[in-house]
Amino acid sequence: MTRTPDRIRRFRLTLAGLAAAALVAAGCTLPAIAPRTEVGGEAAALGTAPTWRACPEVAEELVGRTASTMRYECARIEVPRNWGTGAGGGASAGPGAGQTFEIALLRARSTKQRDRIGSLVVNPGGPGGSGVDTAVYLSFGSAFGGLPASITDRFDIVGFDPRGVSRSSPVECIPDAELDASFGYDPDPRSQESFDGFVALSQRIGRGCGDRYGDQLPLYGTEQAARDMDAVRAAVGDDKLTYLGYSYGTLLGATYAQLYPQRVRALVLDGAVDPRQGLVAGSEGQAKGFERAFGNFTTWCAANAGRCPIAPDARAAVTSAIDKARVSPVRGDDGREATAGWVFYAIISSLYTESGWQELARAIDKLAGGDPSDVFRLADAYADRDSDGRYSNMFDANLAVNCADEDEKPSHERIRQLQSQWRAKYPLFGPALAVGLLSCAEWPGGRDPYPTGRADGAPPILVVGTTGDPATPYEQTGALATMLGVGRVLTWEGEGHTAYPQTSCITEAVDAYLIDLTVPRAGLRCPAR
Repeated sequence: MTRTPDRIRRFRLTLAGLAAAALVAAGCTLPAIAPRTEVGGEAAALGTAPTWRACPEVAEELVGRTASTMRYECARIEVPRNWGTGAGGGASAGPGAGQTFEIALLRARSTKQRDRIGSLVVNPGGPGGSGVDTAVYLSFGSAFGGLPASITDRFDIVGFDPRGVSRSSPVECIPDAELDASFGYDPDPRSQESFDGFVALSQRIGRGCGDRYGDQLPLYGTEQAARDMDAVRAAVGDDKLTYLGYSYGTLLGATYAQLYPQRVRALVLDGAVDPRQGLVAGSEGQAKGFERAFGNFTTWCAANAGRCPIAPDARAAVTSAIDKARVSPVRGDDGREATAGWVFYAIISSLYTESGWQELARAIDKLAGGDPSDVFRLADAYADRDSDGRYSNMFDANLAVNCADEDEKPSHERIRQLQSQWRAKYPLFGPALAVGLLSCAEWPGGRDPYPTGRADGAPPILVVGTTGDPATPYEQTGALATMLGVGRVLTWEGEGHTAYPQTSCITEAVDAYLIDLTVPRAGLRCPAR
């Protein structure tokens, strides 16, 4: 089996990382297409060397084959559920004391490897994205959008599924029907009755997860996962960590750098999250970022009418599609209705990559003609929903992590105010980002916020930002670099979410940093092409 366009699209979305939980009641996420394949055998206890076994079947199930020059090995390690808060972690008397989670690892090693430096640990973002899947995809080389040979020749590519994600003691508490309801819901519920319905949906989701996991929900937070990363570093035998994190993976990497600055060799944080912004500020930033990206799409559409069937006024066509879907949604062949929510998430999905713009234009055009198939295809790729209506656990994990991290819980009245205010400022995306704040406002259990300080003692950390990024707007790049104190900014003047390895300029700068620890010159900006 060869990779279909949908599989390639999902791969790029997975690498792009996931947007903040604010976008849907169940938490917004980007898709990974992993089957629930078990990785590795018996887990190695903390502090012991894991047993690696050959696992080509993971690549075969994800892609249809293995990369011709790659060997794939898998293992599992055990980590404490609760690392505690002392220096270097330690036992805790709180929830989860004495219990462990299993963390799944995959290592891709090139048969052409020479002058090996160590392992490059990767995370695709989310929270909720599978690092195991990402390591497989990245192993297929630049022809598939993966890593260049200059990197795979020098590093093992190691992916891990963070706690609660996919193969690593997964969080599973949101029924598929609730996810369908969440994605299909009106992204801007204006009447009080409609808004209250969204509140009730958020409450059902929160109650179901609280009933299943109780006081252990805070254990899925970012600081705990960052401590797991140090166990991964030890498991692969590296004295210091070399890491590539996308989107939420930048927050995970930044947290690691604060906890273990002396154990950092090199960190690339691509698609930066500003850890110091609160839930409301982060959601408004995304509303602004998506609105800006949508404006860039409409400008492209007007200038490329031959490739954009909804030209010259793409904004009007998209807005009309959502409005019509509110009152008379088109029914697909499987009986599902293309409601305003599903149209909205097809739009969101398409804005993560510039290559998605033409797909969006075609989908909206076909919807106007009575065919919702492309709308569903785009939205389902985003949602990681299969043709039978089944979801992965990505949304469960996304919500568990985001809400464990977040102290801020705005009231319903405050959310309602923001919905109106942001509609005026960001008409297409603002209301949905505001209403999505209900996700964590209705989440049960305690909170475990991550640290937001300097990484004193760490070497220079490369923070990469894209000027047209919708999900982690470029403004956050400098903010993260400044917070860390050792951050060095690299800018890509491109579109979409995340930059490496999109162009030769970006690739050469990142490769030199990863291989030789050469930091790009201050202020380096790489052109879009």
